[in-house]
Amino acid sequence: MIELKTILLAEDNPQDVELTIEALTEHNLANKVVVVKDGVEAMDYLNYTGQFKNRKKGNPAVLLLDIKMPRMDGIEVLEAIRGNEKIKALPVVMLTSSREEPDLKRCYDLGVNAYVVKPVNFKDFVDAVKHIGIFWAILNEQPPIY
Repeated sequence: MIELKTILLAEDNPQDVELTIEALTEHNLANKVVVVKDGVEAMDYLNYTGQFKNRKKGNPAVLLLDIKMPRMDGIEVLEAIRGNEKIKALPVVMLTSSREEPDLKRCYDLGVNAYVVKPVNFKDFVDAVKHIGIFWAILNEQPPIY
């Protein structure tokens, strides 16, 4: 049996969270999804602070990260991750509605692993998330934890 790895989902839109969980459920990946509603919570999770100070050690297989979130946006989170020796190798996939070229360029300049624009069509959205989940939670080998 394949051991599922944790997926961290940073998304402030409840409908997008629901759609993402539904898409991951189709391949039994949803039971290992941790949802945070903004960038501050994402960093708390990754740094074992705030409500996550006692969580089990280990990095998620991937962070699915929205750009436009309150308190700390996705680009700020990506910048903080890539500047932190302990988590800089964490795979990050931007899962966002932003098609703005400056956002795309900035994310790749910061070392994002993939940039996926959320499809408007429900079936396309589900298919995109399903493929992301299968690759990162099952197929991809994780970087070592330091």
